[in-house]
Amino acid sequence: MTGPAIRDQRAFVSGALFLGFAIFFFVMALNYPAGTAARMGPGYFPRLLAIVLAAIGLTVMLRAVRGTAERQALHRWDVKGLAWVTGSVVLFALLLFPLGLVGSLFVLIVVSSRASHEFTWKGALANAAILIVLCLLVFVYGLGLQLPVRPALFN
Repeated sequence: MTGPAIRDQRAFVSGALFLGFAIFFFVMALNYPAGTAARMGPGYFPRLLAIVLAAIGLTVMLRAVRGTAERQALHRWDVKGLAWVTGSVVLFALLLFPLGLVGSLFVLIVVSSRASHEFTWKGALANAAILIVLCLLVFVYGLGLQLPVRPALFN
């Protein structure tokens, strides 16, 4: 007897990647105390996020093997897109302290937008403006994270 056939290979691989990242980050978070919901430790949120990521991955994988799933083959990996996104994250990490959150987010969003086949400068700049404002509101002013907002040159 054989197991269920994978009808949507693209979705199945995407779900497997989600699950793989979830397992990796959950294991890494085991090095930190979790605490409780009332007194969260440094490992609480990463574990919770890993569980949510795993649930999403499993859901996507299960939908890919359902009989009603549309048949889609995984033709090839988009290495160019993967390189743009990975490079943008590396640039963000390298530029956060010299350029501040605003500058490094701008670089992250514009560079990662190049991964899309539907890239336009107008769309990338609009996304950058909206996401920078949201990140400032949520992380700096809402959560009070101590992140450099402006370039180090202006501090």
